[in-house]
Amino acid sequence: MENFAPYMFAGLVLFMLLGFPVAFSLAALGLGSGFFAIYMGWFPASFMSNLPLNMFGILSNDLLLAIPFFTLMGALLEKCGLAEDMLDSMGQLFGPIKGGLGYSVIIVGFILGAITGTVAGQVIAMGLISLPVMLRYGYNLRYATGVLAASGTITQLVPPSLVLIVMADQLGRSVGDMYKGAWGPSILQVLIFALYTFALGVFRPKDVPGVPKTARTLQGWALWAKCLRGIIPSALLIFAVLGSMGGLPGIDVAIATPTEAGAMGVVGALILAALHRRLTWPLLWEAMNSTMRLTAMVVFILLGSRVFSMVFQGVDGARWVENMLGHLPGGQIGFLITVNTFIFFLAFFLDFFEIAFIILPLLGPVASKLGIDLVWFGVLLCVNMQTSFMHPPFGFALFYLRGIADTLFKEGRIKKPIASADIYMGAIPWVLMQLLLVGIVIFVPESVTMLVPKPDVVDLDKVTLELAPDDAEQNSAEEQRLQEMLRNGDKPLDPSPPASAGH
Repeated sequence: MENFAPYMFAGLVLFMLLGFPVAFSLAALGLGSGFFAIYMGWFPASFMSNLPLNMFGILSNDLLLAIPFFTLMGALLEKCGLAEDMLDSMGQLFGPIKGGLGYSVIIVGFILGAITGTVAGQVIAMGLISLPVMLRYGYNLRYATGVLAASGTITQLVPPSLVLIVMADQLGRSVGDMYKGAWGPSILQVLIFALYTFALGVFRPKDVPGVPKTARTLQGWALWAKCLRGIIPSALLIFAVLGSMGGLPGIDVAIATPTEAGAMGVVGALILAALHRRLTWPLLWEAMNSTMRLTAMVVFILLGSRVFSMVFQGVDGARWVENMLGHLPGGQIGFLITVNTFIFFLAFFLDFFEIAFIILPLLGPVASKLGIDLVWFGVLLCVNMQTSFMHPPFGFALFYLRGIADTLFKEGRIKKPIASADIYMGAIPWVLMQLLLVGIVIFVPESVTMLVPKPDVVDLDKVTLELAPDDAEQNSAEEQRLQEMLRNGDKPLDPSPPASAGH
């Protein structure tokens, strides 16, 4: 039996490479392996009777109900015109400086990531709006496609990221703590992207030119007013949703569960859509349809992964993983580097949900035994899984840009078609910057843990019990009285009452 777990894992990789749907591949492989294990006598047939209880436990998990709420909130905000207004106003605000349009895309990507939580819609919306403008004013094609894709993937790290909700559930940690831990790397990622844009403006200014004054239609207070009309409602929504569940730094008290906060976010998204005069039945229908599809995908993957993981645990797969990863050279750092390298390459083939549901339950116990803070570990893996959208040739953000480029060319909004090679080459510097952030989080764990409240630790060796002054005096007087009676040879009185005659 001890040799069967590696075969199960190899079979999983084979199914992934063959291209079968992940959810059904996991379930089929788990059931087949389970019945084979029963046939071999490795565990009794009653072991599989736990499967229905596991399924019911998943579907009754209130935390996972937050996923459709946050997905619906993001789908509504993608289509309500907020992205268009913010990109237009930010583009004009930063336009005069070198790389100004790049800065605006990075900042708007960060803000939208904090209120939408979905990558696909954000990359598509920003690409359709900003790519023609950036190419029109002479931006380098590879920089333009790279910054649009990378700014969209920030969504995966910035709260209220769906990945962080799944991470918290799988690692048994608070969603609020996971969100607090993610703010530091999120801000660092934005700063790294902005620093790269600044460096291009200094050393290769022709790649990121400023927007000519004639193209800026707003000036002064009118420009600032348009910027604030997008930023203030977004900031209020972020504060209401994340603050209510304790997901903002400095707020340690949660007054709402993640599910309740998600429901409140949907109400806020509906209000924003109404303020932008986009709240229509077709918009609602499209948003609900996309929410239904994503939620169904997540649930089926989670059910399939539970079948696989239950059987994998039954054949001592957890012990195999622990023996393989728990004794790596370098201790915690060696473990983290190995795991992140493995997940980086695994992300070429698997979606981030699949990695979270399949791989994380195997790695979490090993990390805990090595003394690794699981909030830090979860945020670190989330930083790494950003690259699953970016690295060629399978990054979904690159696929979205490929489709956007074709659409823009057919509509005549860009003059010439964009080659796939340019999109792939443009993504490489941004993938390297994401990997740089992975290294920073590994070697500077305070970038995650400094905003997470520390648990109260009680040192039992230093615990002292002190009596109240009155009790101490009474006990001291009693001890003196007894000692005096013993010195005089008297017998201490029995404080218990005498037995009654009837007994």
